[in-house]
Amino acid sequence: MKTVHIIVATGEWGQDQLRYRRHRLAEFLSQHPDTEEVVWLCPVSHRTHASSISLANGIRQWPIPDILPQKLFRFGRYYDIFYERKLRALLHHLQHFQDRCHFFLWYTFPGFPLLADLFPWDRVIYDCSDLWTSPIGGQTSFVARIRQQVIAQAEMRIINGADIIFCTSDYLRRQVIQKAGMDKARQVHTFENGVEFDLFAGEARADGVIPEGFSGTVLGYIGGIKPKLDFKLVQQAAEKKRDWLFLFVGPDGTGGRGDFQQLLHEENVRWVGSVPPRDVPKYMNHIDIGMMPYKASPYNEAVFPLKLFEFLASGKPAVGVRLPSTEKYVRDGVYAHVDSNDPEAFIRTCEQLVSVKNREDLIHERVHLAQTKDWTEIFKKMMDLL
Repeated sequence: MKTVHIIVATGEWGQDQLRYRRHRLAEFLSQHPDTEEVVWLCPVSHRTHASSISLANGIRQWPIPDILPQKLFRFGRYYDIFYERKLRALLHHLQHFQDRCHFFLWYTFPGFPLLADLFPWDRVIYDCSDLWTSPIGGQTSFVARIRQQVIAQAEMRIINGADIIFCTSDYLRRQVIQKAGMDKARQVHTFENGVEFDLFAGEARADGVIPEGFSGTVLGYIGGIKPKLDFKLVQQAAEKKRDWLFLFVGPDGTGGRGDFQQLLHEENVRWVGSVPPRDVPKYMNHIDIGMMPYKASPYNEAVFPLKLFEFLASGKPAVGVRLPSTEKYVRDGVYAHVDSNDPEAFIRTCEQLVSVKNREDLIHERVHLAQTKDWTEIFKKMMDLL
């Protein structure tokens, strides 16, 4: 029998031109020989008349509209009364496959928890990639605490109902086991984020990225630009190292935060905005050092960055800040970790990496490590457990 996979996602497929773990999972499942269909079930803030659409990659996107378009009304994704009726069309669609297919429900965020009880699923899987109950910027408020309680209740229902749980870091695994109890520990597994290894094998470069005449060191961040990043640390480093260029590639998800805008005023900081995912390697090839400058926060305690193995697959050394989940990969000339927001410590670490960036043996070591973390192999191992 073939399998129908329902993936509960955070938003529409091409929402911000970024490719997260859930996107790679969906594409892997859609190409699996035992797959009948993959449905990308996602909340949307706008009204839609179509119950579903077929994406170019063959995945069926199924939008569930929020109560109202304002961000405040996203709480409806966690309360059954606001979405149960909107799921009826999906459940009716699934009935066409009954008696000839298996049905796997994948939660990649804790939305629509009632769905697990509305259909006879063969497997319910929770692929936990974030500490969803913690503010991404580390700041707390009354509204944030209410939001935390709402999401925590929805997530607890999903954890209790899941047949198996995958986590992107050991920290997340410990958190899930603490919530679920030791009786469920055998059902909770760590599978860190990986890399589309073959995508980063080329040497092509994007045009117009580096200022004309610049020949110094380029430190690069590629991905969603969000409040979890330590913009103040980067600004302090940029002020001290005017012969370095700090390159940011990705959409601005800060909501107009002043610290990111202030950083962009530095003469040696450049932001090129969002780029198509397939073009990311062309920007990666301009970089000497990959940087992942995160703030100290509970949210970042749980993060395993998507870009670590992409930097290494491109042969670039990388430096992470306040990313405890990555410390196991620290190797001289390959990956360095800084556990403070001290700009001098950050600069010293980067200088050490710059001095060995072109050593052939270290380039080989970086690439080899990344090769062991290919997404396809990670997902195969996850499927084996299912």
